Amino acid sequence: MTESPQRRWSAACPNCGAPVEFASSASASAICSFCRSTLLREGEALRRIGQSAELFADHSPLQLQARGRHAGADFTLVGRLQLRYEGGVWNEWHALFDAAPEASQAMPPPQGGVAGSGRPSASYGGKSGWLSEDNGAYVFAFDAPLNEAAPASHTLVVGAQAPLAGQAWRVASLTLVTLGAAEGELPRPPRQDAGEFLLADLRNAQDEVATLDYSTEPPQWSVGRAVRLADLAMSGLRDDSECTLASRAMACPSCGAALEPKLGTTKSIVCGQCHAVVDISGGAGADLEHYAQANGLEPQIPLGTNGALALQAGGKPLPWQVVGYQERCDLPAPGDDDEQTFWREYLLYNRMEGFAFLVDTEEGWSLVRPLTGAPKPAGGSDVEWQGRRFKQRWQYAAKTTYVLGEFYWRVQREDRVQVGDYQTSAELLSSERSGQEITWSLGRKLDAAEVAKGFRLAPERGAALARDAGSLGGGGGLVRTLIIVAVVILVLILLLRACSKDECASYKNAYGEASAEYQQCRRNSSGSGVRPGYTGGSWGGSGSSGGGHK
Repeated sequence: MTESPQRRWSAACPNCGAPVEFASSASASAICSFCRSTLLREGEALRRIGQSAELFADHSPLQLQARGRHAGADFTLVGRLQLRYEGGVWNEWHALFDAAPEASQAMPPPQGGVAGSGRPSASYGGKSGWLSEDNGAYVFAFDAPLNEAAPASHTLVVGAQAPLAGQAWRVASLTLVTLGAAEGELPRPPRQDAGEFLLADLRNAQDEVATLDYSTEPPQWSVGRAVRLADLAMSGLRDDSECTLASRAMACPSCGAALEPKLGTTKSIVCGQCHAVVDISGGAGADLEHYAQANGLEPQIPLGTNGALALQAGGKPLPWQVVGYQERCDLPAPGDDDEQTFWREYLLYNRMEGFAFLVDTEEGWSLVRPLTGAPKPAGGSDVEWQGRRFKQRWQYAAKTTYVLGEFYWRVQREDRVQVGDYQTSAELLSSERSGQEITWSLGRKLDAAEVAKGFRLAPERGAALARDAGSLGGGGGLVRTLIIVAVVILVLILLLRACSKDECASYKNAYGEASAEYQQCRRNSSGSGVRPGYTGGSWGGSGSSGGGHK
């Protein structure tokens, strides 16, 4: 990676005297790293216009002066904005691309900018962009001209179409945010007294995400795409050894046991002793909201287990660690005779890839991740994504009934979402709407054997993964056929035995005596038996209430 050819300009902080350096002639502001004064460039002088709040210790792998390469051009992270919302914080890193050598000869003073959140309004010999970071996912975005009037903020509706700049967008989220803190070099001075403002995120079928920033008038328009940290060839990242979370250790407000989150992005954690769900989005020292929960099942893949799964069929397996587990169920509409269905989701984490969901249902296993974009309507209730038509299968309400581990969103009691499930022969597509946000996820079906192999499970534990109908009934040959016949014979024998009155024996044998399916059957049984039903929850995994601002 080449050295940046730009000339650097520096001056003494007027508040503490420490050196403050600028890499771009277009940068209008910087935050003194010693006294945190917000400094405005006026020609070759600096003027103090305020003070930035302290940054929230989120232990991001990114840091100032880290370098990378995007779209064939080298860049350096020179500044950061930390935005706060009800569910926590996220970072937007000011990326300065290397200018052409001749562009570095002239250093005109900045022309100033519109006060607000601090998004770039000017470029120099290269260009200036934002690497946005939210819950382990990344988007590279750049300001774009909007040659039409932006819609009034009150007219935007989550999930509705919003045609702008010649594209068909859908509103993905409406989030009220405040500027929490800033550091480094910024294209215009951040205003921490601007108060709360709206950020509207829009997605399209080209896998793009756009933002309308209503902190300025007119609103600032930017467009970006998701990027993989591994593809940015980053150097100078924060070392793992520096990302200690000891400062976040705290006592459970329910039982006093130690809570020690392993991830800097964690906003909710479950106490390992009393299983209370604790909101730690406010950090150590805050009043920790929590709630108790009834016991659920033990995860078939224990928390902390490391494994390897490919995001795409035939792809290279990537390393994952199980950091969270949740049990969910659908909520049949009043008068609906379908039986309630339960499923399980494992939250997986990879430092370079972010998060994914491994979903275990009656119909089998799947691995899904949130999309950057949003599918487009394809006639009727179907949708189209990247040239593939997905048929709608289910629309239903769902809730979370039990959680363990850590989560990058604030887990609340009986979190509820509206879910839509779509599929092709091999792929799964799901939408989840919670409050003012809708998230789309794409995934693939997995065989239980692939899951067992990926997480190197012991034979007896791996065999338990194949208990679901999906992994048994997929045309797997003679062995599977024999297993099906054996199960059917066993169920018939149990039903015919006069000494046995357990009408849920098929659930017990297929899922285990401690399973939610068997216990639900026992509760509902009234002498006529309960038919195995299915009303949804086939893949889930959008990260309900998980935030999706980028």
